[in-house]
Amino acid sequence: MTFRLGSLALPFLALAACTPAATTAPAPSSAPPALAPLTEAQFAEDLSERTFRYFWDTTSRERCLAPDRWPSNPFSSIASTGFALTAFGIGAERGYVTRDEAAERTRDCLRFYWTAPQGPAASGVSGYKGFFYHFLNNADGTRRGKTELSTVDTTLLLGGVLFAQSYYDRDTAVEAEIRDLAEKIYARVDWTFVQRRNSSIPSGNGGGADAIAMGWYPERGAGGDFGTHDWVGYNEGMLVYILALGSPTHAVSKDAWDKGWAARLDEDWGRFYGRDFLQFEPLFGHQYSHVWVDFRGIRDAFMRGKGIDYFENSRRATLSQRDYGADNPNNWTDYSADIWGWTASDGPGYSKDKYSVNGTPRSFNGYMARGVSAKRIVDDGTIVPTAPGGSVAFAPEAAIPALMAMRVKYGARLYSRYGFKDAINPSFTFTDAGSKSGAVDPQHGWVAGDYLGIDQGPILAMMENHRSGLVWKVMRKNPHIIRGLKRIGFTGGWLDEAKAE
Repeated sequence: MTFRLGSLALPFLALAACTPAATTAPAPSSAPPALAPLTEAQFAEDLSERTFRYFWDTTSRERCLAPDRWPSNPFSSIASTGFALTAFGIGAERGYVTRDEAAERTRDCLRFYWTAPQGPAASGVSGYKGFFYHFLNNADGTRRGKTELSTVDTTLLLGGVLFAQSYYDRDTAVEAEIRDLAEKIYARVDWTFVQRRNSSIPSGNGGGADAIAMGWYPERGAGGDFGTHDWVGYNEGMLVYILALGSPTHAVSKDAWDKGWAARLDEDWGRFYGRDFLQFEPLFGHQYSHVWVDFRGIRDAFMRGKGIDYFENSRRATLSQRDYGADNPNNWTDYSADIWGWTASDGPGYSKDKYSVNGTPRSFNGYMARGVSAKRIVDDGTIVPTAPGGSVAFAPEAAIPALMAMRVKYGARLYSRYGFKDAINPSFTFTDAGSKSGAVDPQHGWVAGDYLGIDQGPILAMMENHRSGLVWKVMRKNPHIIRGLKRIGFTGGWLDEAKAE
């Protein structure tokens, strides 16, 4: 099987973390420090606690601003904050912190987002129409630069908000306030505002009038505009539509799903490494919605026609990535059935055909959405732990051995205080390149300098869904998730027994 490296499509950048600021890379070391061997159970616990500590330690307590990346910490990401809110509950359940500690921090967090300034101004506000800007300034929690009012990043924040609403169910003043604030924050979001019918600019990716736009920019003309891309076709936007249809106050109609996200699913269906499934190169598109929604046994019209569910679809995507790693058709260093994984991540930096690996001129990139599918291969030798990490619940027999192998092979260079650094590229051994995003070793290659919040979050949450099903169990009780799924037309499994209020 032969694959040609391809180029990156624009929509994949919708969730991109910021490229790290220019820094002096740490001096390369001659060998990665070895780590003590662990059993699978010991490893799962160690990884969970370290990744939890990322969110607990680095999320600001005053304003609940989870860092986009750490330790560089240029600004906060609202998607990272959604993962942080979910992490707090996992930490309480695992005993890393007390439930009261987690509840108080969650309450304070929701107070901040409920009272953060909203409005149409281009600066000095945190959001508009209930949505939030993708990145927020660390100093005051207002819009960072000209970042977009982001529908998907707001959705990931709301995933954490609604998890908190259903997890903190005790009859205490703090937990009652959490439930009330969560309801207000979610109900305030006006999903009808971000439908394409509100824009004079046509969609650049085939969205109809009912499709939901990826973002809104206040400074672009009178009343702002919605950019050129909508959530259309198979991608991480599935949860956007579930929450948009589930809203008790500003819901969109089922046409938004049918004529928006699901409109091109037939085009996205394909075969890769012997498996038929909806194609999307980076694994985050197969993971993010699944963090908060248990898709096992429930199906919409499209999946009923295919005879599988979206969980099985993500399992097939995961196993196909593992098989691509074992095949290693483009002859990158270290790829194998145990060393694999491609999704959005940092990279060593941009260069085109300047360096050769295994006798072939290669191009490299910085932050981008790497991935593999039947449609194209976006792969520059960078291996991303959150790719198997966020898929642990789908295919633990493939994902957990991959994570354990990375920890053993790359040691403390990759696996450190908060678990896995964002990425590693064993093929990039070019110390003269001066990578600004990490350290380059002439023998062992490049490793990222930062952890990324949106990559840490799926590792922790999906490991917990694998171990206990906690997040899924909690969210199966949330009336807004139930309502959104049923309005779309999902049926079967646990959903048939669930009741939306």
